[in-house]
Amino acid sequence: MSNFFDLKITVKPEHIDILGHVNNVVYVAWMQDVATAHIEHLGVGLNKYLEMKHAMVAVEHHVQYRKAALEGDEIVLRTWFNDINALYSFRQYAFYRAKDQALLFVANTKWACVEIETGRPKRMSPTFIQAYQPYDGEQDPYDFSQEYFSQR
Repeated sequence: MSNFFDLKITVKPEHIDILGHVNNVVYVAWMQDVATAHIEHLGVGLNKYLEMKHAMVAVEHHVQYRKAALEGDEIVLRTWFNDINALYSFRQYAFYRAKDQALLFVANTKWACVEIETGRPKRMSPTFIQAYQPYDGEQDPYDFSQEYFSQR
């Protein structure tokens, strides 16, 4: 099983800012979109969060914009876990343009486990720990010649 998850998207007019490229805040929304699709694929998505009464919430982002994405570009949003402990998971992102495999954006997020009702930190359940397996180092996350589970 791959450590990586890919989500394909097409840049739409509403993603473009006055400078003619994808607006920076759109990338952050895409981070959320691919993370949500990934956890759903792993079977520990939003419905499971509600059932377990705890969830993962973003507490810190680091982003780097490398190249501009333009309207009509096919973009692959790649994500993976690079570490996990009892309270936090650490997720990486690499977004690239499909046609030329140009790396457009890299980021990472620190996610904390919290009780939904109170918002207080909580130790991760075994369900999360089993599903959120960190990157094993065997594959190169920046090798864009192969796509991993993807959906559109």
